[in-house]
Amino acid sequence: MATDQIGKIALLWRGDRDARVKATATNNRLRPVFEALAAVNVAAEPAVYSDELVEEVRDQLLRLDGVMVWVDPISDGHDRSELDPMLREVAANGVWVSAHPDVTLKMGTKEVLFRTRQLGWGTDTYLYRTLDELREQLPLHLASGPRVLKQNRGNGGIGTWKVELRGGPSKVGPDTIVQVLQARRGSVEEDLRLGDFVSRREHYFVAEGRMIDQPFQPRLSEGMIRCYMVRDEVAGFGHQLIKALMPSPPGAEPAQPGLRIMSGAAEPAFQALRQKMELEWTPAMMRLLEIDRASLPVIWDADFLYGPRTESGEDTHVLCEINVSAVFPIPEQAVQKLAQAAMSCLLSSKKTPSSR
Repeated sequence: MATDQIGKIALLWRGDRDARVKATATNNRLRPVFEALAAVNVAAEPAVYSDELVEEVRDQLLRLDGVMVWVDPISDGHDRSELDPMLREVAANGVWVSAHPDVTLKMGTKEVLFRTRQLGWGTDTYLYRTLDELREQLPLHLASGPRVLKQNRGNGGIGTWKVELRGGPSKVGPDTIVQVLQARRGSVEEDLRLGDFVSRREHYFVAEGRMIDQPFQPRLSEGMIRCYMVRDEVAGFGHQLIKALMPSPPGAEPAQPGLRIMSGAAEPAFQALRQKMELEWTPAMMRLLEIDRASLPVIWDADFLYGPRTESGEDTHVLCEINVSAVFPIPEQAVQKLAQAAMSCLLSSKKTPSSR
């Protein structure tokens, strides 16, 4: 190792053996991250992962100082049930892991929306731990308006549903007809008996699974603001006109989302949100979830929808998701900040090996 080299880490993403053999620092979407790490004297190598390669990847990571992970909770029928124990093992052997699976479970699942509902970014959010709780309590909440239900671990709109009474407010029971729409691209509205909709969600509760229930936000058509965080500092924003949970006219092709417009942390339109995130909401979340600064992921994001305007006309923001597992793409302005944070984490972990 060169004397000026701070350490060596892996950037880990999902693929097959062929992709693992062919992967280099320059032939994948994380190339800007590889380049930024090299600029701060951190050597990085690809670590393409699949469940069949878990032992091979484990051996690779144990030879390094750290790993940064880009793997969705659910992808093409795969989950992280093999990956997360392996990451815990390498972390226990002194390898710095971002994001550590234990931190992901605290802040990167939908349950965080319930646990942090009393913070300024929250709303009237409910947690269903069992199918029976969903069956018993959802009718009460639907009576007040359309709801958005989310399975605890998911991405890409998988397991996220808008549910609305078909005939407006009334006494709600298993035979009540509801309109349901999944947030996955290409989904179409469907009319179902509420009891049938609930029964079809049974698999979301397997292995301590659960569902989160939030009110539908009427300003959804104004877009979603993705606030990119490097540890506890805002590193940029992405604003996108989304189409998920917004039905297309009858007979029309499903509407496609707009481009996500990236900007740096200094974007004037989002300075109020930046202040809230850095000075209030992130510190409060860390205290509530018992996450210290050193354990925060080097890159994560919080997705916000516009909430009701205040009496003076100012925007409010409602948290709809925190992403920890696979945050990419990211604003160009955030890449260097991410690399510097990774360098700092490596230096700190070498000084205090017991904390890794």
